[in-house]
Amino acid sequence: MSTKYDVLIIGAGVVGTLIARELSQYHLSIVILDKSNDAGNATSSANSAIIHSGYDPEPGSNKAIFNVLGNKMFPLLAEQLDVSFTQLGSLTLAFNEEQIKVLEQLKKRAETNDVPVKILTKEEVLAMEPALNQEVKAALYAPTAGVIDPFNFVIHAMENAVDNGVIFLRNHEVTNIVKDVDGYLVTTNKNILKAKIVINAAGVKADVIAAMIEPIDWKITPRKGEYYLLDHYAPNLTQHTIFPLPSEKGKGVLVSQMPSGNYIIGPSSEFTDADDLATDADTLAKVKTAALNMIPSIPFKETIRVFSGLRATSTRGDFIVEHSNSNKHFINVAGIESPGFAASPAIAKYVAEQLVKPIIQLIPKANFNPRVKRYLRLAKLDDETKNKYISQNPDYGTMICHCENVSLGEIKDLFTRSCPPMSVKAIKRRLRAGFGRCQGGFCQPKIVLLLAEQYKIKPTEVLLDDEGSYIIDHLVKGETL
Repeated sequence: MSTKYDVLIIGAGVVGTLIARELSQYHLSIVILDKSNDAGNATSSANSAIIHSGYDPEPGSNKAIFNVLGNKMFPLLAEQLDVSFTQLGSLTLAFNEEQIKVLEQLKKRAETNDVPVKILTKEEVLAMEPALNQEVKAALYAPTAGVIDPFNFVIHAMENAVDNGVIFLRNHEVTNIVKDVDGYLVTTNKNILKAKIVINAAGVKADVIAAMIEPIDWKITPRKGEYYLLDHYAPNLTQHTIFPLPSEKGKGVLVSQMPSGNYIIGPSSEFTDADDLATDADTLAKVKTAALNMIPSIPFKETIRVFSGLRATSTRGDFIVEHSNSNKHFINVAGIESPGFAASPAIAKYVAEQLVKPIIQLIPKANFNPRVKRYLRLAKLDDETKNKYISQNPDYGTMICHCENVSLGEIKDLFTRSCPPMSVKAIKRRLRAGFGRCQGGFCQPKIVLLLAEQYKIKPTEVLLDDEGSYIIDHLVKGETL
């Protein structure tokens, strides 16, 4: 007999997890599904990590409304969820008089969207960012733009939701949805679940999910973006997020320092298939050229990884956040491309208060806790405090990842949390073990053994990421693990 839930959420990206967290403050039975092996394992972990200010979206659009509101929510949210977040501010550059006119138009749009901005002269821009191309003529400065750790933001939001009673089901891919007498029957590759309300936050597959319940008049076309990731080094390259002028393809190739100290450069923008995450030399060369046009001194020799991510672009050209046409208990949250990460907390609040509340009673919990259990990060502590922890638990003195200074004790701590890692990449996203210059060359074998020990499986059964992504095929003759 299937368990019946008040709310079933499809998709554990940043939007789905924040909706789960928002609803977890009420007396509801909530389950969130994801086809992946972890939360935030798709678009939410392969993006620019920018909390946009909101000057660019068309005034009155969902993108503008939710971006501006969401941006204002991040300082408190980041503190509650124990996530690195900094409002660096952004600079959108102009290199000729025509582009300056576009900056003036963007300034007017920003004022309409209630976003503080200022147009800076060449002298003001170069005083703030001396490494910029000296041909820059002006820039639009948006001080409320920020950068965040996107991996831990989603993971911590999920942990907080689970701590408040939400059930998270990994590796559950939805294959069919049927309207039932008092809700929906949701069939997955694992089981059948019942729910009064279904919230579709399935990213690039949101149109496929929506079409399971009724005909739809919109479509999702995945748009791929390719990036460079540079090692962390002396932070003199840029102190702000640097943008070119936006276009119909998006906000263009940006250059930004991440909270970790790494620099991210990209993305490209081309329509593709929902499963295409390949990178190619020609596209990356174009990204490199675009970035060097803004900052000629970018040390691309410091590149430690290239990667790509998919954005869910809808044919409506805007976020879709609404009840479905003929099924009020089925809610679509789709087409959440840029500035979707920045908009996500506001979208979650809107879904709870404007879409869920009218169809089910929301009774607040007296014991709701908005704060995630704090992480211990030894690398951020002074030597005296580190030694105190090491004296209490020697595992904190055993280094597993030397590039990012991650200890055995910190990795073991992850297994005690409410959303523990099930793969090598899941540990990487939470603690950055394997994120450094050697990209796991030193620490990955040790992490494989730790996962095998924790879950009482063979090293050949340990996953790199999703189901089937085994790292070790077989042991060479005479080798043991």
